Amino acid sequence: MRTTIRINQHLLAEAKKRAADRGTTLTAVIEDSLRQSFARSDPKHPQKLFRIKPFGRGGLRPGIDLDDTASLLDRIEGFDGID
Repeated sequence: MRTTIRINQHLLAEAKKRAADRGTTLTAVIEDSLRQSFARSDPKHPQKLFRIKPFGRGGLRPGIDLDDTASLLDRIEGFDGID
């Protein structure tokens, strides 16, 4: 369907750039953005909180917080926090 809308020129320029970067059309970028916006605010489909449940014998090691991705990456990379 074809329609006419008014869009801020800076927002339109950003959308056109994103379309070019993705190799898609301006229409596709706008449609995708609208779908994402509607999905976030749709009361019929509230976003569910995702929880990771540890399993095994001992659960998590002391000091491990699955909600703190920065400290998890530090531990994976062997950073101990001391310069």
